Amino acid sequence: IYRMGRNVYVIGVGMTKFEKPGRRENFDYPDMAKEAGLKALADAGISYHQVEQAAVGYCYGDSTCGQRALYQLGMTGIPIYNVNNNCSTGSTALFMAKQFIEGGLAECTMALGFEKMERGSLKDHWNDRTPPGLHHGNLVKEIGVVHKAPITPQLFGNAGLEHMKKYGTKPEHFAKIGWKNHKHSTNNPYSQFQKEYSFESVLNGKRIYDYLTLLQCCPTSDGSGCAILASADFVRKHGLEHQAVEIVAQEMATDLPSTFAEKSSIKLVGFDMTKRAVDKIYEKTGLRASDAQVVELHDCFSANELITYEALGLCGVAKPPFLFNQSETYSSDKLIGIILVVAHSFLAAGLAQCSELIWQLRGEAGKRQVKGATLALQHNLGIGGAVVVTMYKLGFPEPIKGQLVARATASVSDADGMKTTPVFKEIQKAIEADGASYIEKIKGIIAFKIKPSNSSKGGVWVINAKTGKGSVEFNSTVKPDCTITMTDDDMYDLMMGKLNPNSAFFSGKLKISGNMGLAMKIQNIMPAQPKL
Repeated sequence: IYRMGRNVYVIGVGMTKFEKPGRRENFDYPDMAKEAGLKALADAGISYHQVEQAAVGYCYGDSTCGQRALYQLGMTGIPIYNVNNNCSTGSTALFMAKQFIEGGLAECTMALGFEKMERGSLKDHWNDRTPPGLHHGNLVKEIGVVHKAPITPQLFGNAGLEHMKKYGTKPEHFAKIGWKNHKHSTNNPYSQFQKEYSFESVLNGKRIYDYLTLLQCCPTSDGSGCAILASADFVRKHGLEHQAVEIVAQEMATDLPSTFAEKSSIKLVGFDMTKRAVDKIYEKTGLRASDAQVVELHDCFSANELITYEALGLCGVAKPPFLFNQSETYSSDKLIGIILVVAHSFLAAGLAQCSELIWQLRGEAGKRQVKGATLALQHNLGIGGAVVVTMYKLGFPEPIKGQLVARATASVSDADGMKTTPVFKEIQKAIEADGASYIEKIKGIIAFKIKPSNSSKGGVWVINAKTGKGSVEFNSTVKPDCTITMTDDDMYDLMMGKLNPNSAFFSGKLKISGNMGLAMKIQNIMPAQPKL
């Protein structure tokens, strides 16, 4: 495997729920950034004072908004870089934060993004200077039909029309993509849209541009995302191996001459720069997009998702998966498509994608979880233009026949020496004595992910109060219905009644994924002494 510089790991992620612009009160960009930043720091189990450099991105805002957002986490005097790269801004911030570590300039960095947007379609804000998309707009007029619709649906809509003309694609194929993505959104608590729509309502809904209906177009949104990155030395020093997700490869590409010279609507919206980025990843690692078990790609419009399948090499040109059998209703657990269903917040989109893939590889994605995910791919595109393609895997890489596999790092012996271990052993004894009563009260499987506090000890305790006679196991392979994540110290304090669960949750010390209602039942399985 080709390597340039040091390995880089994502050790913590966090994001806000995405909201329709203006819907949520007291949700200015500093509020969004604070929420996402605190969640990511809590997930990583570190303090802001350990972050050495930060890249902060946004498109709608004055200069130094990054500083204003981060100062509330701590005024530590670190370098803060403000990033603006259109819809790929979030991934660009991630790209920069990775390079600081990869090049040996820092041990721990942060990529933060936020956007407070306006309602309605995107538009230019500066009318006294040349717009960056001037050439794109001129080419739309030259090769297409000028339409009253906003420029972005025209750009991507024309790419779909070209695909129809060249390859016989039909409106139904694009509608199936929108239907699939809205179906995924019903399992995503961070999504602006959490309603499932019928295929017919997606296909026959309000038309925005030609065949593109409203439910095939991403909405604008307010929200924020954050990722904490670290070197291998930092990961080992702080005992974070069990949660660290490696950035196996990452490439950024910008427009090529073919974007304008070939007079192609498909090329105009970034087909070639996406292909260039993913080809460079293959050249350096031997990994293809099709090797990934879960993919987050830039689906701002259903048309862009379809042509991106081809640009990434997930299928051959003119052969997206559903074209093999047009009678099937297309659905894919592999292709998440977070932007359309979560919402298109310029900066936050790339970091929301990152967060989702980290959760997927850790097995923390709840109902959205893709089974057997060990390698993940992220694609984030910005017209004007830039694209960032990133590959992730859990743990440290082990090359096997040219491929990478995930290896869990926590061992059973890690339970020894943890403050919470004696409490879980007490619970184990109680369930062994009377498992039936616990199953009647709980009716679920709860995993307690214990992160190290002051040592390298950590792991996952799984309490099965759902099947058989019940059980309590450390690092069990049983799939939980609910996962509670805390540091060893904080979990112990919670068990001993020294830490209020509500305060712990809202401060980011306690993280819950999966069945929230089940988490409320944990007081029924604790020994008599602890009070939750």
